Amino acid sequence: MTVFIFIAIILIASILQTSTGFGFSILATPFLLMIFEPREAIQINLVLSLVISAALIVNIHKDVDAGILKRLIIGSLPGLPLGLIIFLMADIGKLKISIGIVLLVLTVLLILNFRFKKSKGRDYIVGGLSGAFTTGIGMPGPPLLLYFSGTDTQKETLRATTLAFYLFIYSISLAIQMVFVGTNKTIWTSSGLALPLVVVGLFLGQRLFHHINQKHFRVFTYCILIVTGVYLFIQ
Repeated sequence: MTVFIFIAIILIASILQTSTGFGFSILATPFLLMIFEPREAIQINLVLSLVISAALIVNIHKDVDAGILKRLIIGSLPGLPLGLIIFLMADIGKLKISIGIVLLVLTVLLILNFRFKKSKGRDYIVGGLSGAFTTGIGMPGPPLLLYFSGTDTQKETLRATTLAFYLFIYSISLAIQMVFVGTNKTIWTSSGLALPLVVVGLFLGQRLFHHINQKHFRVFTYCILIVTGVYLFIQ
């Protein structure tokens, strides 16, 4: 039963990541925590997310907003050690509840048409939050998704810019996790077994992307955020 759950998690999350530019960590991490201990779940997510980002960015790099990407990366640097401290010291249950509540509140605001303008300062802040989320729980996506959705960013720019940022943040976060938290054989064996599923997800997700319009794309992001927030809270 565990094997089938693992297959479903990786395949669905890979399709979502490929078709939207976000979603693997948002969907996979909470459910991987059902099967693995926190360290293993987070590092498996980081490894597979890094593979997906590297595979996709080659073909869509032209859609990357270089200015925002640079500010996100700079902003993420102080957030990375903060997230690691939270991971090492915080109670994982309380941490998931807190994140779930934040996701639900912010998603409701977006559904109610709460919008804001992009600014360089906000780019740095979102980068910092994303960095902390990555080393803390392996989920850099929520701050980026909420920010880009709230500013009505085009889906092509959203997907390309977040994937480029993930390529950086996942690499650094995985290295930090391995050095300060440690790793084990289960992480790398499970990641290797999941790679064929990721390849299938890449293929299906790319085909799906071209059939999603902007309105449906926005509704889809809200659904993912709500499901993730509710799951984290209940679990």
